[in-house]
Amino acid sequence: MLKPRAAKFKIGEVVRHRLYPFRGVIFDVDPTFNNTEEWWLSIPAEARPDKDQPFYHLFAENADTEYIAYVSEQNLLPDTSGAPIRHPQVAEVFERDDTGSFRPRNSQLN
Repeated sequence: MLKPRAAKFKIGEVVRHRLYPFRGVIFDVDPTFNNTEEWWLSIPAEARPDKDQPFYHLFAENADTEYIAYVSEQNLLPDTSGAPIRHPQVAEVFERDDTGSFRPRNSQLN
């Protein structure tokens, strides 16, 4: 098994999916895949990510709805749009700092 690599993104960072039209705020990071095999196998084989990379939990949103997403690092890019985040859980978990970035309200988060 390969040694897990360091996460590229951090908690509170706004990211967008590389292929699909959604974005979100990272609220947790797994150093490697930590979901069910059923979930992983539900991804089409040609798009299935490697398990030995960081996976991110996002307060995600698209044009229609807000939800929780679990996304591999290879499928995320920084979101530089500056557009407001409307996911209702973001305000419960994060606060904006002076730079406009999100930081956890509770310092016990990862």
